[in-house]
Amino acid sequence: MAAPSSYEALLPHPSGHQVFIAPPDHPTPQSEIVAALRTIPALDGLTEEEYRWFAVNGVESMGEDGAMVFCEGSPCDRMIFILRGEVHVRRHHSGPMAFWVGRAGQMTGKLPYSRMKIYTGEAYLVGSGWSLQIHEDLFPDMLAKIPSMTQRCVTTMMDRVREVTRIEQQAEKLGALGKLAANLAHELNNPASAAQRSASSLFSELRQYGDQKYRMGNLCLSESETSLYRSWVTRTRSALSDQEQQRSAARDTLAVSDREVDLLGWLDKHEISNPWAIAPALAETGVSTTQLDELATVASPASLPVAIATFASSLRVERMAETVVDSTVRIFDLIRAIKDYSYMDQAPIQDIDLAQSIENTLAMFKSRLEGIEVVTDFDPTLPPIGGYGRELNQVWTALIENAIEAMPDRGTLRICTQLHGHMAFIEVWDTGPGIDPELKSRIFEPFYTTKAPGRGLGLGLDTVQRILERHSGYIHVESSPGATCFQVRLPLEPAQAY
Repeated sequence: MAAPSSYEALLPHPSGHQVFIAPPDHPTPQSEIVAALRTIPALDGLTEEEYRWFAVNGVESMGEDGAMVFCEGSPCDRMIFILRGEVHVRRHHSGPMAFWVGRAGQMTGKLPYSRMKIYTGEAYLVGSGWSLQIHEDLFPDMLAKIPSMTQRCVTTMMDRVREVTRIEQQAEKLGALGKLAANLAHELNNPASAAQRSASSLFSELRQYGDQKYRMGNLCLSESETSLYRSWVTRTRSALSDQEQQRSAARDTLAVSDREVDLLGWLDKHEISNPWAIAPALAETGVSTTQLDELATVASPASLPVAIATFASSLRVERMAETVVDSTVRIFDLIRAIKDYSYMDQAPIQDIDLAQSIENTLAMFKSRLEGIEVVTDFDPTLPPIGGYGRELNQVWTALIENAIEAMPDRGTLRICTQLHGHMAFIEVWDTGPGIDPELKSRIFEPFYTTKAPGRGLGLGLDTVQRILERHSGYIHVESSPGATCFQVRLPLEPAQAY
C-alpha cells in the first residue's frame, strides 16, 4: 500500500490507525475497468476507444470499509469515477451526519473548469470500494481526445451545485427550526413549571384551608362576631383589589421582605402561632399591619389567631390558583403566537399585517432578548400587504437574529414600519459594532458567513434576498459603529408581488 502523504497524517482513522485507499497490488484488466466505466450514467454514449482512454490513463484505488479517501483541507486535484462501493463525505463542524454520499456509478472530485482547490470534508469508504482517478494534468488531453466530456462535466457540476445548495439550505432550515424550538421550549418551560408547582401545592393548601374553616366553625362565634369578621374580610379584599395597579411595586422583593418583617413582629406581639407560615402570604398580597389592627378590634383574642390563619390560607389558595391561570394563559398565548408565526391552517398567500407579523416573530425570541431593549414604531396607516406569510416571517427572523448576535451583551433593537408611497418600508436597527465596510458587499452572498464554523452556513441573508425578490421587494443595509440598519421595501399591491 502506498504511503499516505503528509496531509493524510493529520486525521486519525476511526479504527485508531490511518488506512487510506491505494492502488491494488495487481492492476485490474482494462476490459474489466471499461465494463465498470460503462455503468456510469455520465459517460453514456462514449465510444470503445474513449472508454479505453480512461482505462489506460486512470489510476485505480481500492480500500476496505472505513479506509480514508481524502482528508479535509487536502488538495483536490483529480476527477474520480466511483466504480464500486460508497463514499461518505463529512464536515467536522456538521456533526455526525454525512454531508454528502457518493455511490457507485458517480463521477465526482475535481472536474474540468471547476475552481475547487481543496476538499472541504473528510471522505471514507462504507464497505469495500474501487475507484478510477484522472489527474487534473490530464484534463487538456482528455478534452481533446473526448470532446463530449466538456458538456458532461459542466452538466455534472451544475447538478452538484444544485444538490449541495439544497443540502445546505436544508441544514440552514433545520438550524433555524432548532433555534426556534429551543426558544419556544424555554418560553414554555417557565409558565409550565409555575403551573405545575402551584397545582401540586394547591391540593395540600386546600386541605389546610378546610381545616382552618373547621376550626373557625368550632369557635361557635356569635352572629355579630361572624358579621364583623366577614365585613373586615370584604373591606380588606376590596382595598387589596384597589391596590392592583400598584402590585408591581408591592411585589418588589425588598419591599415584600420589609413588610414580612413588620407582619412577623405584629403576629408575635399578638401571640399568633406559626407566624412564619402566615406572614409571607399576607406580605405578598399587600396586607398591612393597620388592617390587622382593625381585625384585632373586631375579633376576640380567642378567635383572632384562627381568623388570621384562615384569611392567610385563603389568600395562599387564591394566589396559587391565580398562578395556574396566568401560566396557562401564557402558554396559550405562546401557542397562538407560534400558530400565527407559522401561519398554521392558513392559506399560503394572504393579506399580512406587518406589525403583527413582526410582533409574532419577536415573541419567538423573547428568551434571547434579555438585556436588549426592544423599541417598535409601527405606522398605523400602513395597510396589510399581500404575500407569503411564512416566508416573510423568515425574513424578520433572520434580521432579528443577526441583530441579537451583533449585541451579545446588551443594546437596543429598534424595528420601524412606514408607508412610503405604494411601498411598505421596514427598518431593523441594532446598536452593535457594525459591519466591516470591506465585508458589506459580500454579506448577501450564499455560503458567506463571518460566524465561527458550525454556527452558520451563510444562507440567512441569501434566503432573505430570495424571499424579497419573490415578493418584488428588495433589501439594503447601512452600517456604522453603533448603528446598523437593514431596510426592507415591499410592494403593497398583491399584483406586484408575484
